[in-house]
Amino acid sequence: MNFDEYQLQLDESATLVSIVCENFESHRTEEQTLHSLVELRELLNTLGVEPGEQFYQNKKSLDPATMLGSGKLEEIAEQAKNTNSKLLVFDFELTASQMRNIKKITGLEVMDRCMVILEIFARHARTKEAKIQIEISRLNYMLPRLQTLWTHFSKQKGGIGLKGEGEQQLELDRRIIRNKIAAYKRQLVEMEKTRTEQRKRRENSVVTAALVGYTNAGKSTLMNKLCKVNVLSENKLFATLDSTFRTLNPDSKPPMVLIDTVGFIQNLPSTLVEGFKTTLESALEADLLIIVCDLSDPQYKNHLKVTQEVLEELNIKDKDQIIVFTKKDKIADPFLPKIAMRNLHASFLVSSNNPDEIKELREFIIQYFLSKQDHFDLFIPYEDGEAQARVLSNANILNTSHHENGTFYRIRIPDFIFGQLSLNKYILAPKESTKYI
Repeated sequence: MNFDEYQLQLDESATLVSIVCENFESHRTEEQTLHSLVELRELLNTLGVEPGEQFYQNKKSLDPATMLGSGKLEEIAEQAKNTNSKLLVFDFELTASQMRNIKKITGLEVMDRCMVILEIFARHARTKEAKIQIEISRLNYMLPRLQTLWTHFSKQKGGIGLKGEGEQQLELDRRIIRNKIAAYKRQLVEMEKTRTEQRKRRENSVVTAALVGYTNAGKSTLMNKLCKVNVLSENKLFATLDSTFRTLNPDSKPPMVLIDTVGFIQNLPSTLVEGFKTTLESALEADLLIIVCDLSDPQYKNHLKVTQEVLEELNIKDKDQIIVFTKKDKIADPFLPKIAMRNLHASFLVSSNNPDEIKELREFIIQYFLSKQDHFDLFIPYEDGEAQARVLSNANILNTSHHENGTFYRIRIPDFIFGQLSLNKYILAPKESTKYI
């Protein structure tokens, strides 16, 4: 099977098509449709495709065969051909039959929002697991659409009532795809076991905060500033897909790690939902969720809504979280920050270009983790040098004093780490502690 036959060759330019219909999610109003088209343009830019003219039709009900009316499609096709555009990109997912019908009416190549996002994910995935999950999504999307995507099918079709070469090949390709999906899923099961072990080791050695939020909200830039590193940061949707781990504060014990996750987006294709969740599983292990939102975007409220919906789907919306509004320097309305901060209970408003604001946010995160740690007073005899070393290596020392028979330590440490150190016999009761302070 040659999968290249099913990959749409991206043209240099594309004509965008959408709809306004009160019964269609995320396209109920003209404002929603226009915002979604802006997003589609950014998605195409990420692929290196030049988005050209855009068209949308107001309809009371959706046409099950073509979504838009055939007359409108003919009009759009004529305009597209006049501008030398050979590709129509629809801002929603199309069924296999809808794609066939639209191609027949327009005579142009047809692509939907789902195909755009799948292509971006396929290009930007870096880890083996992410690549496999995205390939499963791509194959699941492809399976019911083989006849449409296979451009040579019509030329190889057999006679009436007979299974010609093309039809036999189509059935063979379907079987190959199903087998590939099954094989990939078996690989994921094995990889899940390894990932679970890695997660357990991290949970027992570090504390983590995850940056989550709508795509292109500035998460990677914020991580660069907070951790003083250089994670890929581009003004593109889905510039990063795989979760990135960086140390926020190496001096604290245990180390504090910041996780940069893939950005959320509305109208996520159904075939990508599971794959999207897989790339976000690192957020499941986080002790703190830092919801990042671009306050300069007119749709910031909707972006926060989508973020909370995804967190709810992941069953992690009840984790401790703070909201950080970004791109303060790009906000035109001077009253917006105060209104948004008050109404949405945000904790911080920052510009990644302001070192003082970044420092304040960083200190807040560090103090959050330290405040969650337990306090212990210990008295360790000098002869137990190994116990002394475990304290110095694993605990944050608040107070220490040396006495005739040993050393007094007042420490701050997560309880799950303290339980690993075998120091319970050296814990002092509050009344005993007073004589060493």
